[in-house]
Amino acid sequence: MATGETGFADVTYDLISVQYHSLKAGHDYGQYVRDAENANLKDVASFFREVMEQDSARAKRCHEFLRELEGTEHGGPATQ
Repeated sequence: MATGETGFADVTYDLISVQYHSLKAGHDYGQYVRDAENANLKDVASFFREVMEQDSARAKRCHEFLRELEGTEHGGPATQ
């Protein structure tokens, strides 16, 4: 398995990246929900909550995959 300069396998790095961006977006969406609620746009606020939940689920799934890869040859030397 190829590893980048970080010592992490490409798949591990990719999962960490998706997890980070999902969590970061989820944090940002909280402000979007408040903005929509302040504008009395309940449907838009509901949409942002839905998107936030999807990103939260995505981050959780990445975490589960990373846990499975930890200590395996697929996780690369940095996770062993």
